[in-house]
Amino acid sequence: MEKMMLLGDEALAQGALDAGISGFYGYPGTPSTEIIEYVQRSKQAIEGKVHRVWSSNEKTAMESAIGMSYAGKRAMVTMKHVGLNVAADPFMNSAFTGANGGLIVTVADDPSMHSSQNEQDSRFYGKFAMIPILEPSNQQECYDMAFHAFEISEKYHVPVLIRLTTRLSHSRAGVQRREPGSQNPMKKPEDPFQFMLLPAIARKKYKNLIQKQDDFVRESAESPFNQASFDAPDRSVGIIATGLAYNYLREVYGDKPIPHPVIKICQYPLPQKAIHQLYESCDKLLILEEGMPVVEEMLKGLSWGGTKPICGRLDGSIPRDGELNPNKVARALGLPAEEGKPIPEIVSPRPPALCVGCPHADSFLALNEAMKDFDRGHVFSDIGCYTLGFMPPYNAINSCVDMGASITMAKGAADAGLYPAVAVIGDSTFTHSGITGLLDCVYEKSNVVIVILDNSTTAMTGGQEYTSFGRLEEICIGLGVPREHIRVFIPLKRNWDEMVQIYKEELAYEGVSVIIPRRECVQTLMKKNKDLMEKQA
Repeated sequence: MEKMMLLGDEALAQGALDAGISGFYGYPGTPSTEIIEYVQRSKQAIEGKVHRVWSSNEKTAMESAIGMSYAGKRAMVTMKHVGLNVAADPFMNSAFTGANGGLIVTVADDPSMHSSQNEQDSRFYGKFAMIPILEPSNQQECYDMAFHAFEISEKYHVPVLIRLTTRLSHSRAGVQRREPGSQNPMKKPEDPFQFMLLPAIARKKYKNLIQKQDDFVRESAESPFNQASFDAPDRSVGIIATGLAYNYLREVYGDKPIPHPVIKICQYPLPQKAIHQLYESCDKLLILEEGMPVVEEMLKGLSWGGTKPICGRLDGSIPRDGELNPNKVARALGLPAEEGKPIPEIVSPRPPALCVGCPHADSFLALNEAMKDFDRGHVFSDIGCYTLGFMPPYNAINSCVDMGASITMAKGAADAGLYPAVAVIGDSTFTHSGITGLLDCVYEKSNVVIVILDNSTTAMTGGQEYTSFGRLEEICIGLGVPREHIRVFIPLKRNWDEMVQIYKEELAYEGVSVIIPRRECVQTLMKKNKDLMEKQA
């Protein structure tokens, strides 16, 4: 088969296609977005009629993937780390129901928070759910692990978590493909109670999941992705490197052999027998892992029968926050770090900004004008491009917590007596998790103004489609917002007086108002125009 140059995300997607997957489900979120985008462009996926449409949010995606697994087909659900928080309910319960067709949950973590509001490690979720975890160290392993994960999932009837991180998801390398397999035939579960979690049934399923733990440990010990090298000369330190951290360790020594005993871990649960052997043969252990000190905490909690140091992020050998890199690894090993040249003062930092011509800019400026008689601290915002409304010259918003929180935070502030209480949310984010918050507002007749910034796309992650496109007014009416208080305008300077007047009128109204500034994202519009010109040429 051919060799392809692929991103880590793309390698995993191609591996799943070649392994006979029938459906991808997910919601866009950097650094996981490229998985489904790759499949949406794939001729192989199109010809195989593989499902590849974005879901409303990560919870609905997870549940849809479970449904496809129920029907005996192989499925994958994709999301970024904070998306797993949204999908946590069905994710945790899927460990009890198990899988029928192979089920992979792919989560891309974002150490250093390049495009995220927090830094968390999805391995904690996998450990919490007591399911197998795979953590590739390179693009080839991303590809190969798709096959491996489906095999484990169907062998033990359990979902498998694949954990990626930003650098692996967004870096490119050569990947050797295998011969593609065919999709599973449809086959309902043999056990009619498998997906029924009534308490009496769930208790039995929990016991069954516990019984499988020894099988998962054995699979980890025998995994081709876990490797141990004990015949190294320098036993002053033994190294455990997980996933991408192994690449950083390898980079520190270049072409030279690593002088210390090393265990490379890319499949969990931990291969405890090998780790015990490493611990007994070395003076101390150094744990290298991208993300939080998951392995380090587990090892310090095990009974080792000794007091040798176990070093890593918890004792400061590796910084507790941020991405791992070769320099951090080198310093932890007492080796010189190769620092680049300092950035000259003439290169000033440039904070992110709204695109020139962005519709949100005019929406924020008009909102500021309408609220100039109030002090700051009345506008709650959300996750998206419009979060940049916090930055100068707008200084228009005051919060950004999680997807959908703008509406419910505004409601809570209004409940506390804050007036006015304004929520700013994007059209895709409203679809993702703002609808239920608006329903709460309508039910309690809260005194809030909800501004749904409609740029007709999921702009923050590259312009993906979303499920409520073209139906925002219908949804708001269906939720009970009075028709006369659903206001729409085109955010352009020529409409300035109209925009400000609409804001002022709805701020004065005591009840639930929805204002929809509607103008297409300039980036998607430019792309459409470019594609049209190329077709006409």
